[in-house]
Amino acid sequence: MTAPPHRDPFLLAVCTLGVAQITAWGTSYYCLGVLANPIVADTGWSRGLVYFGFTVALLTMGVVSTWAGRAIDRYGARPVMTAGTVMVSAGLCALSLVRSEGAWLAAWVFLGLGMRLALYDAAFAALVQIVPSRGRLAISYLTLWGAFASSVFWVIGHYFNEAVGWRQTLVLFAAINLAICLPLNWIGLARREGGRIAEAGDSKPSAEVPPLEGGKRTVALALFALVMSLNGFVFGVIAVQLVPLLEAAGLAAAAAVWVASLKGFAQFGGRVVEIVFGRNLHAMTVARIAIGFLPAAFLLLLVSGGNVALIVAFTLMMGASQGVITIVRGAVPLALFGPTGYGAVLGLLATPVLILNSAAPTIFAVIVDRWGWPAGQTVLMAAAAASWIAIELMARWYRRSR
Repeated sequence: MTAPPHRDPFLLAVCTLGVAQITAWGTSYYCLGVLANPIVADTGWSRGLVYFGFTVALLTMGVVSTWAGRAIDRYGARPVMTAGTVMVSAGLCALSLVRSEGAWLAAWVFLGLGMRLALYDAAFAALVQIVPSRGRLAISYLTLWGAFASSVFWVIGHYFNEAVGWRQTLVLFAAINLAICLPLNWIGLARREGGRIAEAGDSKPSAEVPPLEGGKRTVALALFALVMSLNGFVFGVIAVQLVPLLEAAGLAAAAAVWVASLKGFAQFGGRVVEIVFGRNLHAMTVARIAIGFLPAAFLLLLVSGGNVALIVAFTLMMGASQGVITIVRGAVPLALFGPTGYGAVLGLLATPVLILNSAAPTIFAVIVDRWGWPAGQTVLMAAAAASWIAIELMARWYRRSR
């Protein structure tokens, strides 16, 4: 359905999807942040098993990613994200009922499928379908909302767990997800920009560059998948090991938690800077800057020697880089390949990223157990540097190909 020219769907889509993404991420992806310890204490399962459920969900997301992207292109984001919302709520309810290890892992498989249909990659594709002429800007604004997901729902989850226990908390999360995300996704994706709006957006410089095709398209896909996979390894570790990493760098436990909490503010700040100063830059330029910050941040961690100021600087730089890289993940494919088939492109790119992201914590744990934390920090530094080298090579190849 096409919106009349005077009814621009941009603001409605970004705001409704923004609230829905806070809710979807907070109730599903981040739920173990406050519920893992109560689950371990209540069930007697090992901590490794509890977190392995999350790993299974990420693997599932990677396996079905290409299919999910094609489904969005074929059927539209609205029905796909609606189905994903229902599946996430059903998966959370299933988690609340499990009594065995096998059922726990099976529920995470189902939840992983729902998350792939409802979280960022699906939302990015949805925005490009709704406002194709301003897809990058819409993605940037959407990620501002997502920065608050863990902060909001870790507090809510802690309160619920103290009041009713982890099982009922998951049921409440399922109800909240269904009550908020279902109507907001349906309403926010109801209209698309009209002809005059699209033409105005198409007049921007970024729209003048034709999308890559043929062999160049294949090379660009492979290069960008490599860049994002290396980043996926780094941030897969950071997602679950940031506090221990800061402790190993020399901070006391309480200080490590406090410093780690700054990452969310840095993510938000990085995205604001991208919106204000990066909107007139090519997406590839923004990618080079954001990814270049990452090895510099880890270099500060390596030489910190327990210095609090350097460790705080590392956390802020790393968080800002991660915040902008989230935008880059959606903006670079849009700039290089255009809006046609965008969902399938994101799905294809997300497959290796999600698989490596899911394996990263285990690989990193083996490295630390065998060679110690300094070796682990060096590996993260090397992966970040490799990602930076890869994006620089890709940027130079892209300039030559144009």
